[in-house]
Amino acid sequence: MVRLFEPWSVRGVEFRNRVVMSPMCQYSAVDGVVGAWHLLHLGARAVGGVGLVMVEATAVTPEGRISPADTGLWNDVQRDAFRRIVNAVHGHGALCGIQLAHAGRKASTAPPWEGGGPLTRERGGWPVLGPSPLAFDANHPVPRPMSAADVRALVDHFVRAARRADEAGFDVVELHFAHGYLVHEFLSPLCNRREDEFGGDEEGRRRLAIEIARAVRAAWPEHKPLFARLSVTDWADGGFDLPQAAALSRALAREGVDLIDCSSGGAVPHARVPIAPGYQVAFAAEIRKTCGVATGAVGLITEAEQADQILVSDQADLVLLGRALLRHPYWVLNAASKLGVDLPYWPNQYRRARP
Repeated sequence: MVRLFEPWSVRGVEFRNRVVMSPMCQYSAVDGVVGAWHLLHLGARAVGGVGLVMVEATAVTPEGRISPADTGLWNDVQRDAFRRIVNAVHGHGALCGIQLAHAGRKASTAPPWEGGGPLTRERGGWPVLGPSPLAFDANHPVPRPMSAADVRALVDHFVRAARRADEAGFDVVELHFAHGYLVHEFLSPLCNRREDEFGGDEEGRRRLAIEIARAVRAAWPEHKPLFARLSVTDWADGGFDLPQAAALSRALAREGVDLIDCSSGGAVPHARVPIAPGYQVAFAAEIRKTCGVATGAVGLITEAEQADQILVSDQADLVLLGRALLRHPYWVLNAASKLGVDLPYWPNQYRRARP
């Protein structure tokens, strides 16, 4: 039995298959506005058969961008530019989602091909925010600790971005609570040394994530799915870990989050990550088994048989592919051929190349 190409339904939305294009920053926006590159990049994966095409981490405020070239959704110009992307993805049979984010203390950096390090003001950088005055690394700036008012305002920024995402036509919103960015910084004891209601014990540290999820769920249409990406472990002693991630997943599910996208790492530099094929799948399996919520598996999933086995063995509900889809935009169509499945959504223009 092949599960990879079975439809999956949640709320009022049906995914044509179980393959999701993982959000991957392209560092190609101007003032947060998507352009021709994004249309080609995202549209190609819809043509290639992906079930859900996820737009990269998209900042809810200007200072929440990882780099000046990141996408944003804090104004209507950005919203209107995204409509063209969404329409193109829909036009080729895929759903379109967007990951809403704030980079926190890891903001204000150069794109990778320009060195990736922190930017000075002279190079277009800006002051960064965080839960506590702890720099990400020795060469990174110390963030300004957010006040309680700043935190409350952040929740509202996520809500405003979610409303714009709906107006742009997106089918799914994913909340980016992973990879060492702002909400993950609040979750991790390695980054959060606050003593107010948003710090201290585990309950305080997860308060921001829960409040964002609650507020976005209330603003996001009831019939549309809401996902959250977590770094299930920091891969560092004393950091955020699987038991804390499980407790948070249960709380997010109670707030109406429909799927936990299980990633890891990013909170601190030099973490020892045991990278290997499917190295994060066990996290998705455990959260799914113990928390009563659907999960997505991500991380070095590259082969058709590997992806299908994750689903057949009930370790996850969806599989997210990143670099594999950068290398092979038509991965889904080729995977179907490998697994002996006759997909009905080969583009007519490409049928002459069908195996």
